[in-house]
Amino acid sequence: MAELPPLEGIQIATTAAGIKYADRTDLMIMVFDQPATTAGVFTQSLCPSAPVDFCRANLSGGSARILVVNSGNANAFTGIKGARAAHLTAQTAASAIGCDLGEVFLASTGVIGEPLDAAAFSGALAELTTVVKGDGWLDAAKAIMTTDTYPKLATTTLRMGEATIRINGIAKGAGMIAPDMATMLSFIVTDADIDAEVLQALLAEGVDDTFNAVTVDSDTSTSDTLMLFATGAAGRHGAPRINDLSDPLLVAFKQALYALMKDLALQIVRDGEGARKMVEITVCGAASNRAAKTIALSIANSPLVKTAVAGEDANWGRVVMAVGKAGQEAHRDRLQIWFGDVRVAVEGERDPDYSEEAAADVMKCEDINITVDVGVADGRATVWTCDLTKEYVAINGDYRS
Repeated sequence: MAELPPLEGIQIATTAAGIKYADRTDLMIMVFDQPATTAGVFTQSLCPSAPVDFCRANLSGGSARILVVNSGNANAFTGIKGARAAHLTAQTAASAIGCDLGEVFLASTGVIGEPLDAAAFSGALAELTTVVKGDGWLDAAKAIMTTDTYPKLATTTLRMGEATIRINGIAKGAGMIAPDMATMLSFIVTDADIDAEVLQALLAEGVDDTFNAVTVDSDTSTSDTLMLFATGAAGRHGAPRINDLSDPLLVAFKQALYALMKDLALQIVRDGEGARKMVEITVCGAASNRAAKTIALSIANSPLVKTAVAGEDANWGRVVMAVGKAGQEAHRDRLQIWFGDVRVAVEGERDPDYSEEAAADVMKCEDINITVDVGVADGRATVWTCDLTKEYVAINGDYRS
């Protein structure tokens, strides 16, 4: 587990507010010393939560002073009561630190359809703002967990001009995970000095091959939120102000940011509810990169493929099925499939050198690579998923208990 050091310009606090869970933290705040430039991407669900609506409305301001996140209750499908709860939470936070309502951002995760009693924890929220500290990253990651089995954290550094830049990030997610902007909750903070429009463009581009390339169960949450904040504190130590997306100094930052986003996304897949194996699926030879991703997701989301992985069964026929149903061009008689380094199918039939024993050995691994060449053109994409076990059913069958 990564150890995240303090990051200049941001302080954190958590508490057990009793929103759903007993004797565990479920409320987290990040307070920015000065207004931080802000970017975000959110669920494309047509039933978004009240906090998602609130964040979307505030995002155009491009500036944040406080982020408030609760677990245990998604405040989704809660009607006017949900909007009022979000507004009360934001009002309490804004009053506590003395900022505008437009500089407050919210996220909630947990049960859908249960009213969130914001008044019950507003006092705890106000008190939290008085005990913030710089080294609370692990506590923050724990506070936003629901069915996660471990907190998810990542950190990296890079050079920008004469200054050292840090990026810290946390995420939560284990179930109801599917690629659709942004498949979970994740909050990333950097001390770089970057304009909000540039930050937004970077984030929007980066999700495609990271958070939007993972799937646990094909279900997109009502609450998916990915936010990126830049405190600008490194500017006091020689870091340049970046206000142009074409600035060459952004190249290293972009690489570091996307590597961190991928790290967090893969931690989510590895912690998929009931999961024991992580599966990397690469599709090549497709009509386009987009077509390749559609086919890869068809394989990744197939319950039959995922249960075969869980059973360590090298049933490549299920991969053929998933390719065929994807609705994208694929040349049946040129199709090739590999499990790890073992080619199991070629030219539209079983590989003449196929070894059941060798393929079975691949399926026993904790990390499994499946590669499919659909024999059409040069399109290529990679996605990540996990196996589907009996434990997934047990976890979700008891979720509201």
